[in-house]
Amino acid sequence: MATTDISALIDFYVREKDLTRERVIQALEASFITAYSKMVPGADRINNIRAVVNPQKGTVKIKAEMVVVEDELLTDAFNEVKLSVAQAAGARKGKEYQPGDTISVNITPKDFGRIAVQTARQTMQQRIRKAEQEMLAEAFRERSGEVVTGTVKRYDKGDVIVEVEKFEGIVPLRQRIPGEEYNSGDKMRFYVVEVRDGVRGYELILSRSHPNLVRRLFENEVMEIAERTVEIQSIVREAGYRTKMVVRSNDPNVDPIGACVGMRGARVKNVVNELNHEKVDILEYTDDKAAMVTESLAPIEPIRVNVDKKARVVTVVVEDDKAAAKAKGRKGQNVRLTARLISTPEERWDVRVEAYDEKAQAENLASEGASELASTLGVSNSMAAAMVAAGFTTVEGIANYADEESLMEALSITEEDARDIMNKAKASCC
Repeated sequence: MATTDISALIDFYVREKDLTRERVIQALEASFITAYSKMVPGADRINNIRAVVNPQKGTVKIKAEMVVVEDELLTDAFNEVKLSVAQAAGARKGKEYQPGDTISVNITPKDFGRIAVQTARQTMQQRIRKAEQEMLAEAFRERSGEVVTGTVKRYDKGDVIVEVEKFEGIVPLRQRIPGEEYNSGDKMRFYVVEVRDGVRGYELILSRSHPNLVRRLFENEVMEIAERTVEIQSIVREAGYRTKMVVRSNDPNVDPIGACVGMRGARVKNVVNELNHEKVDILEYTDDKAAMVTESLAPIEPIRVNVDKKARVVTVVVEDDKAAAKAKGRKGQNVRLTARLISTPEERWDVRVEAYDEKAQAENLASEGASELASTLGVSNSMAAAMVAAGFTTVEGIANYADEESLMEALSITEEDARDIMNKAKASCC
């Protein structure tokens, strides 16, 4: 074997895989031990074996750490060496050995290098892959949550493989933007989800659909966010379709929405372009759920917004079916995101959009009015409904504008009952 074979093998992997010489040599030494185990019967019985590669000379030696024993006590030729042999070897190096000492013994077979290099070439890929994965883990283990720029390389079993800083990352299907194309050579920005120890070893998981990708893009674009003058309160996203982001300002002189939009919309436009023209709604924070829902559904202007805190439902009544459809968005997407926007980990809210129904609204108002009359005046539900039908719709109206005779005539009740209703109405109002 030419002494340059091992050196050439090291140089090849350093150049092609961009690994350090130390890592390549470590992988090569592991491959030589594998080659030795295949070549030498009983090699698996050696407890302490190592390969020593000299890249300058292009040589390799296999050494075993053996225990020195009295000549007559030798029982394990794979892990023990006679004292006489050890002393002879030590004499040449100026060392003395005693029983129980450890000595490094050269057990390299004849012509091992030539044969081993061929075997090592076959197993090196696996070792190099492991070395690459270890470097990847070191480089990205602490970088979860960052945004990186990568170049699309290829598809592999449904995953998109991306080159990031000379490493390969994976974009699984669930982390991609629906409908987005990933062509070889395309440069994109990705969110670093994690370095995962999977079946195939360490894997760098990247995302284009994660809500925090939007957060990081705005942090890069908007100086006020980077400086914490403006804070991103929350983000909800249906990747590829729409994102809603809530912001608030820590400085009364800074408009949080204006800061995110930028001059002539330049800042938000840069983010939208990076997200393949996904819609981005920017809202200013308020703890008023009715106001937040109204802002989220803009430009649709609701007729009425009802907040049911007990049921955790916000009902939005809009002008007609066309407005309702627009408020709900594509397949209900707008209201789903709005509901997620006003929800918390502890409380899940729902948002419902209804078209205005004049008859139903009138019936609802009548029902609400009758309930109030029955509760305040102490009359039956049927009597309260009759009062509403006769035009006596509010307690205030009865107290200020009705009289006993009109009540008696309209409701066919006695003078005493009419007087009692009038007295309760006036007592409630005054």
